[in-house]
Amino acid sequence: MTSNNELFARAQRVIPGGVNSPVRAFRAVGGTPRFIARAEGAYLYDAEGQRYIDYIGSWGPMILGHGHPAVLEAVQKAAADGYSFGAPTEREIELAEAILALVPSVEQLRLVSSGTEAAMSALRLARGATGRTAIIKFEGCYHGHADALLVKAGSGLATFGHPTSAGVPADVVQHTLVLEYNNVAQLDEAFALHGGEIACVIVEPIAGNMNFVRASLPFMRRIRERCSEHGALLIFDEVMTGFRVALGGAQSLYAAQIPGFSPDISVFGKVIGGGMPLAAFGAKRSVMELLAPLGPVYQAGTLSGNPVATACGLATLREIAKPGFFDALAERTRALVAGLTDAAREAGVPFSADSEGGMFGFFFGAELPQNYGQVMATDQERFNRSFHAMLERGVYFAPALYEAGFVSAAHSAADIDATIAAARAALR
Repeated sequence: MTSNNELFARAQRVIPGGVNSPVRAFRAVGGTPRFIARAEGAYLYDAEGQRYIDYIGSWGPMILGHGHPAVLEAVQKAAADGYSFGAPTEREIELAEAILALVPSVEQLRLVSSGTEAAMSALRLARGATGRTAIIKFEGCYHGHADALLVKAGSGLATFGHPTSAGVPADVVQHTLVLEYNNVAQLDEAFALHGGEIACVIVEPIAGNMNFVRASLPFMRRIRERCSEHGALLIFDEVMTGFRVALGGAQSLYAAQIPGFSPDISVFGKVIGGGMPLAAFGAKRSVMELLAPLGPVYQAGTLSGNPVATACGLATLREIAKPGFFDALAERTRALVAGLTDAAREAGVPFSADSEGGMFGFFFGAELPQNYGQVMATDQERFNRSFHAMLERGVYFAPALYEAGFVSAAHSAADIDATIAAARAALR
């Protein structure tokens, strides 16, 4: 049996950092990443045969757990019929129809292969629709690694950005404004100064790369108002939250509390692919018809609408749309969060946690953060220690303070109880 240490050493010789996505390298928490050999239900098994209760869920898609029978059957049948055709299939239509039936703000959508691709295309579409160049994003929100979004705010309140990644020219991000999440005053100032230049505001309704930080109702209401007043488009990045926090996504939760609320463009990923590389962006028909081949905004992808990925996603959506699914998932997630909170309180450890649907987050701090700066002020060293203590006890949380967690339908009450018991031992 090959050890995790041996595999990591081997990987580092041929793959930068030994991983194909940075957070998997465990750099934030230290130690050796676990190389996964297989998964089943709520569990991961590493190369050494160790079992873990999985709260990463492939970073969100595995809402049914690993290897759900209906999904597995659909994928196997689709693979037998052909991996890729480079031509349209009926299943692409079925998946689009299934998504549109659950998201009233979207009348047409286009399938792509990753969340990064979907967000990048949504930005291009917004710029094409408005004829403007400036965009607003918020510190701590991650929308993939497209150049225009790898940007940090300048020193001024509403100053255009500077690159935060080597290889991104300053000219590419000169039109990107980065504001503080949940800061209504900054948003107002940005529109007052640049309203006529702003093509769109892109936002995560629950920021999953700050761990778990909700957009407040006043903040979201103001974004919608300012976009409408100034002719900018509101892009909802629901790559994480779509069909994960509610059947209609996070936008359905805001629509229930803000009269008339609706985003202009929506970006989806993760759950709609069921674990396969699949994402989408969609809007009203009048906006989507600006895309090629009908309009002047170009977007294309060789593997877009891949027949195996669409089979996986469609089977997943059919399962989660069954009555009672989200009520049970949310109850299970709340039980986990409540148990972790109790364990921390018993240990006298400052702790705060939140959840929605099957998505959750926790912080070693007395109050839930409202923005990236407040997330950074929580106790990262304690998080790192607790991460390893839980991993040693067979519980796999995300290996970084800044990542949300995910519960699946495969997690049993016994799994939740075992996790809480591990937390009590780890926090002593």
